[in-house]
Amino acid sequence: MSGRVRMALGAWAATLMAACALLPLVRPATWIVQAAFLLALQSGVGAAARRVPLARPLTVAAQAVVTVMLLTFVFAREQALAGLIPGPQAFDRFALLLQQGGDDIARYAIPAPLESDGIRLMLLGGVLIIGLLVDTLAVTFRSAAPAGLPLLALYSVAAGLSDGGSDWLWFLVAAAGYLMLLLAEGRDRLSQWGRVFGGAPRTAGGEPSGVVAPVRTGRRIGVVALGIALVVPLGLPAMNGGLLDTVGAGAGGGSGGGGTISAVNPLVSLRDSLNADEDQQVLSVRTKTADVSDLYLRIVSLDDFDGTTWKPSRRSITAVPDGTFPAPVGLSPDVKRTEFDTTITAAGWYAQDWLPMPYPPSGVRISGNWRYEPQGMTLVGDHGQNTRGLTYQVKSLDVQPTAEQLASAGPAPGDIERDFTKLPDSLPSVVARTARKVTAGAANPYDQAVKLQDWFAVTGGFEYDTQVQVGSGSQAIARFLKDKQGFCVHFSFAMAAMARSLGIPARVAVGFAPGSPQADGSVSVGLRDAHAWPELYFEGVGWTRFEPTPNRGSIPSYTLPDNPGSSVPDPARPSRSASTAPSAAPSASEGCTPEQKKLDGGCASESPQAALPTDDDGPKWYAFLVWALAGLAVLALPLAPMLWRLRTRSARLGAHGRGEADTAPHTLAVWQELTDTAWDFGITPDESQTPRKAAARMVRLGDLDATAAASVHRVANAVEQVLYAPHPRPVAGLADDVRRATAGLGAAAGRPARLRALLAPRSTARVVWAASAWWTRVRERAVALRPTWRKTSGQQG
Repeated sequence: MSGRVRMALGAWAATLMAACALLPLVRPATWIVQAAFLLALQSGVGAAARRVPLARPLTVAAQAVVTVMLLTFVFAREQALAGLIPGPQAFDRFALLLQQGGDDIARYAIPAPLESDGIRLMLLGGVLIIGLLVDTLAVTFRSAAPAGLPLLALYSVAAGLSDGGSDWLWFLVAAAGYLMLLLAEGRDRLSQWGRVFGGAPRTAGGEPSGVVAPVRTGRRIGVVALGIALVVPLGLPAMNGGLLDTVGAGAGGGSGGGGTISAVNPLVSLRDSLNADEDQQVLSVRTKTADVSDLYLRIVSLDDFDGTTWKPSRRSITAVPDGTFPAPVGLSPDVKRTEFDTTITAAGWYAQDWLPMPYPPSGVRISGNWRYEPQGMTLVGDHGQNTRGLTYQVKSLDVQPTAEQLASAGPAPGDIERDFTKLPDSLPSVVARTARKVTAGAANPYDQAVKLQDWFAVTGGFEYDTQVQVGSGSQAIARFLKDKQGFCVHFSFAMAAMARSLGIPARVAVGFAPGSPQADGSVSVGLRDAHAWPELYFEGVGWTRFEPTPNRGSIPSYTLPDNPGSSVPDPARPSRSASTAPSAAPSASEGCTPEQKKLDGGCASESPQAALPTDDDGPKWYAFLVWALAGLAVLALPLAPMLWRLRTRSARLGAHGRGEADTAPHTLAVWQELTDTAWDFGITPDESQTPRKAAARMVRLGDLDATAAASVHRVANAVEQVLYAPHPRPVAGLADDVRRATAGLGAAAGRPARLRALLAPRSTARVVWAASAWWTRVRERAVALRPTWRKTSGQQG
């Protein structure tokens, strides 16, 4: 099998293995078989074109034309001439399918159905485009290292859309395909060098019979490298500390002990990823509390505000406490509370790293690997653990403070006041100015909080609208205060920031608003129940929920001065835009009309991403980590030869001792650097020649000018003196001679040759030879230490 054919097979396999990362996104996974067949046809056309041979651009053009024809036959043959040759109608069909695919991606939850031709075109077309790029770089232009970039792009798209539970597995599969491609290229190059190295195979009698081709040793080295690449990442999630101790890939350091967790911003609208036609059930809740109107299920709290958005700060995590959880921070014994039990079952498609629970929890019974974050009193999955299909029991406290207790709350402890009243300098001054204006005349922080809540929910003229963008930048809150349109993210962000500007410790909680009671006594929590709300701290009560979002959730009873302590919202205080007529229809966005549903394919969920990180949710933190590591690996691999040569050149030409004992090592090192540099420019070393003849050959083949030629001959003369003189004398300036010769070689060579000498130096084959020699020595030592067993004959002689 020729080297080009091996490379083409390697490119085909590498692309297909990287495409496997897309398998979790679509069901059924039969599309991968079709992709493999179409890739094989594409690669076959390239192999045939190279064998003719066609020029490289013509080879790429032929493969591109065949790729378009294949896609035309699969998706638009009715609009094409003879079912293969695309015309304007066929390209219109492609545009329609791509638009349909984009709509289907926004509408369907992962895994999406393969019946969608739009999604199938995106899958097959994307894989074929990546396959064409990989084949072009690795086979047509014989440069396998840069082919890792399109492979990384293919994997990154898949990792960004998946839930991340098996991202590491698909990364290893894609990395294995890339290594196979590199090994195929290495085998092809080594076979052309003709250098024989490695130990000799043995005949039937056990004696050496010749030499081993470079391929065998290269294969062994490749297997070792692949093994390291597969084994090392498996241990990474278990390492303690640093960025790896986060959700989904090892939140802590094991089953016991501590650790830290640092999550990225989880608040992004689900409009683009979970715009479902129907309000799917996320959780089924059964509780013993009589009133479920206040049954908020809290997932995580966001306490770090950088002026642009809110996100969780870096926090310590521990093992889940056995039995009863510690009491909530700031809750005094004087505040009335009752404990109630809740059983929660998560849907099979709902993969949440944080555990939804009524706040504050006092105990949890759950299976799997979970860790406890004390500050937020939340549970987070460890080593890929999530809520998918789980049933768990939670004991929680129903804290029932009175308005008087909140109004008489003392100052917050110093650490809470310091950490939870921070505001960035970039926050527009209108936020604090508006907060002071709205709360003018308030007697205490509690009255200020109630005034803020009432202003947003009732008196301020705000409208609830899920079509408003979340917004970014320091001016986002200012724009919301001006436009007065938004959904829960806007209301909770704005109220928490304004509370902090008044000196009230505040944070944002993310989770689910109370769901809908069912006939069987359970409560159904759906996609559109996802919610965000502010929590303010009052000493003696602790973190206290407020509800500034109109038409969402329930107004806390302790903010109703007419009936403090009651858990039933005051019917006299409806939201401004709430309808007074009862409705039997399921809850939906108030800004969504039936006509919009028909035209747009559904209305957007207003839920923040942290509440619903499902299979098709945005990329997780560890997906970004995998992308970063993969990107570094892809960049490091093609740059490794250049970095090795730079380091080797510096060591050979660097400072050496000035004594006679140092003359020979220095001179021979300089000579080897000169011959390796010439090799990098295409002049293969001939070890059978003397230094003088090798220098003359180098000058002739390199077309060196007089100055560079004189430098080469001076180095050769110094080498002959070291080899043949009884007492060689040090020769000054050899390193400068090599540099002048290198400049001469570069000046005579063209730009492509200079780039290749820099980025892909041929002399790096010495690394493979050195590894082969090392492996041969190791094998010989192992054979020498192995005990010899004498065979005994079964017959008497």
